[in-house]
Amino acid sequence: QVQLVESGGDSVQAGGSLRLSCVVSGYTLSNDCMAWFRQAPGKEREGVAAMNADGESYYADTVKGRFTISQDDSKTTMYLQMNSLKPEDTAMYSCALNRQCGLWGGALLYAHYYTVWGQGSQVTVSS
Repeated sequence: QVQLVESGGDSVQAGGSLRLSCVVSGYTLSNDCMAWFRQAPGKEREGVAAMNADGESYYADTVKGRFTISQDDSKTTMYLQMNSLKPEDTAMYSCALNRQCGLWGGALLYAHYYTVWGQGSQVTVSS
């Protein structure tokens, strides 16, 4: 059974940095897409960053230039490096997997394409 487990969420001050991790178990990544989503209280879930099997990454305009998505060489862990954090980045961050994915561009950030989800990791940014 495929499982995604996030970690790294914390409370930080504005301008700080965090790195979220998403460990994939029960599955070996190959032709897949992986993404980070976030949801703040009272708001809709938002796609933040994603990467497809070709290594193409795509970012929401709200985080472009501040966040970076990556994978380790063994393709068992995905990361989200978050720099210059703002209070509006406060949310529950979840990683997601789309197996045998053919997505590219903005479609990578559409939640309904992803079938496996982690439980989430809370990020709180104070001003």
